Amino acid sequence: MKSRFRGFLPVVVDVETAGFDPKKDALLEVAMMTVKIDENGKFVPDELFKANIRPFEGSNINESNIKFLGIDPFDESRDLKTEEEALIPMFKAISKKVKAAKCKRAILVGHNGNFDLSFIYAAADRLNYKRCPFHPFSVFDTASLSLLVLGQSVLVKSCIASGIDFDLKEAHGAAYDTQKECELFCSILNKVTTFMGYPVNMNIDVDYGHEDKDS
Repeated sequence: MKSRFRGFLPVVVDVETAGFDPKKDALLEVAMMTVKIDENGKFVPDELFKANIRPFEGSNINESNIKFLGIDPFDESRDLKTEEEALIPMFKAISKKVKAAKCKRAILVGHNGNFDLSFIYAAADRLNYKRCPFHPFSVFDTASLSLLVLGQSVLVKSCIASGIDFDLKEAHGAAYDTQKECELFCSILNKVTTFMGYPVNMNIDVDYGHEDKDS
């Protein structure tokens, strides 16, 4: 995995939120799933981490988002956790996965992944957590990859096109969507690898005229 993605470990992430503003709107659900290479050289889903999150103090709750998701963000029977209780253990678990894979950083994989990344980093900022394991701006976007490889960009249609079962009744839950996005990402990687093989491991030095920031 280290040589395949230039030292980055792909981690599939999905968030469910009470709006579209990562700094003001509540983060309600988070799930993260790592990816590994099995004994046959295939990319497969690895371990799932998930949590339902209690809205942070002063956060906005957009009722249309809540109705769309079909959840009560204050329902304690959902085993709600604070952002600190939920995210810091996840961040630490992902960092351990990164270290075990001998990678240098995680890279977020998501369906329109910049949205998920913005909420993850906004939460990390609220927690003043300086060791967020994810690359701060780069993502693997499964919507774009699906459009390129499968001719689809909607998650359910992309999964169907890739031969992956998808239950619409379970959709828009972070854990379920993360698992399906992970299956989709692995399927796309395996298709590409079947026809193109693994990239040649090349060490390319470029003098940018400034220190390399691993961007």
